[in-house]
Amino acid sequence: MHTDAALVLFSAGVLLLAAMLLGVWKWRAMVASPDGRAHRYVDVAHQAALMYTFATTLIAGLVQFSAWPLAVNLSAATVVVFLFSGAIARYTWLGLRKETVNQMRAAPRGTNNVMYVLAVGEIGGVGVLLAGFAAAQL
Repeated sequence: MHTDAALVLFSAGVLLLAAMLLGVWKWRAMVASPDGRAHRYVDVAHQAALMYTFATTLIAGLVQFSAWPLAVNLSAATVVVFLFSGAIARYTWLGLRKETVNQMRAAPRGTNNVMYVLAVGEIGGVGVLLAGFAAAQL
């Protein structure tokens, strides 16, 4: 396995571990809740971590079979995984604070800019990796 792909796959493992830990928190919150439900963002953090785990695993496959050099693959994948991790951290923070069930309602100034960065970074990073995969494999 290429070094860049191994690092991305390791990142997927870290995200999976985080998802499992968030799952324990969700379970404990459900047990403690009168309606049997965890706070909305505890649930979102858990689900996002699970989904981003599998997305990161797919990214590792794109990296492994890409035509691009290690530095390009690792840079693109790092941006995407960093943004995935940031989203999970934000959802976890919102779950801990229990202040909202919709982070876009009364969002702080600059939130739209952050969302643009997320969209460009995630889509751009995956686009670079997909192009590298296509260049090598198709």
